Amino acid sequence: MEKINNVTEFIFWGLSQSPEIEKVCFVVFSVFYIIILLGNLLIMLTVCLNNLFKSPMYFFLSFLSLVDICYSSVTAPKMIVDLLAKDKTISYVGCMLQLFGVHFFGCTEIFILTVMAYDRYVAICKPLHYTTIMDQERCNKMLLGTWVGGFLHSIIQVALVVQLPFCGPNEIDHYFCDVHPVLKLACTDTYIVGVVVTANSGTIALGSFVILLISYSIILVSLRKQSAEGRHKALSTCGSHITVVIMFFGPCTFMYMRPDTTFSEDKMVAVFYTIITPMLNPLIYTLRNAEVKNAMKQLWGRNVFLEAKGKK
Repeated sequence: MEKINNVTEFIFWGLSQSPEIEKVCFVVFSVFYIIILLGNLLIMLTVCLNNLFKSPMYFFLSFLSLVDICYSSVTAPKMIVDLLAKDKTISYVGCMLQLFGVHFFGCTEIFILTVMAYDRYVAICKPLHYTTIMDQERCNKMLLGTWVGGFLHSIIQVALVVQLPFCGPNEIDHYFCDVHPVLKLACTDTYIVGVVVTANSGTIALGSFVILLISYSIILVSLRKQSAEGRHKALSTCGSHITVVIMFFGPCTFMYMRPDTTFSEDKMVAVFYTIITPMLNPLIYTLRNAEVKNAMKQLWGRNVFLEAKGKK
C-alpha cells in the first residue's frame, strides 16, 4: 500500500491546559534546566582541569555529564518555550529528529551507566588487575561502543516510525515526540511496529538492568572480605551510582517495557527521566563521592588563589 502522509506538523498538548500552571512550570523548569547545564558543566570542568581523565571512573563520569546535557536539551528548551506559547507545534522533520535524539542520548546513558558499573566491579573485585583491564585504550573502545549502541537503537526506532503513514489527527498528548504517542496517530495498524519498538527498548533496558544487578550483587558480596575503611569508600562510590541507576531505570522501565499503550501519568514520568534525573546526577555524585568533592575544592581553591594573585 502506498504511503500517504498529509501531516507536516504536530501539535503538543503540553504539560497542562491551565495558563496559570504553565506559568509556574515555566519558572520551575527554566531553573531546573539552568541547574542541569551548570551542574554537569561543573563536573566536566572539574575532571578536565584536574586532569582526572586518566581515571576510568572520572572519564566515564564526565561523558555521563555530557550526555545528560544533550539528553535534556533535546526536550527541555522546546518544552519551556511551549509553556508560554499558544500554539505548541513542531514540524514533522523536527518531531523525527527529537524522537531520534531522545532515544540516542537516553540509550547512550543506559550503556554508560552499565560500563560504569563494570568499572566499579573491576576496581573492587579485581584491584590488582584494574589498571591492566581498564587501560585507556579499552575505556575508549567501551565509550565508543556506548555511542554506537545508542545510535543503532535510535535509528531503528526512527526507521519504524518514519515508514508509517500519517494522514489524520496530528495532536500529541505529550510535550515531546516519543514513539508510543506518535504511533497512536498513524493511519494504519501499528501492532507489529509497537511490538518491535517495545522489544527493542525492553531488551536494552532489561538486559542492562540485569547486568547492573549482577555487578552490584558480586560487589556487595566481595565487600565483606575488605576492611571497614575500604568497605566505606567502595560503598560511598557505588552508592552514588546505584542511586542514579534506580532514578533513571525506574521511569524508563515504566515507559518502555510495556505494550504500545499510553497513560495519563506518562508526561510526569517523562519529566523525571528527561529533566529531574539529569539535574540530580551532579548533586548525587558531588555529595556522595569524596574524591569528586575534593577535586572541586582543589579547583575552587586554585581559582581563588589565581584571582588573589592577579589582584596583587
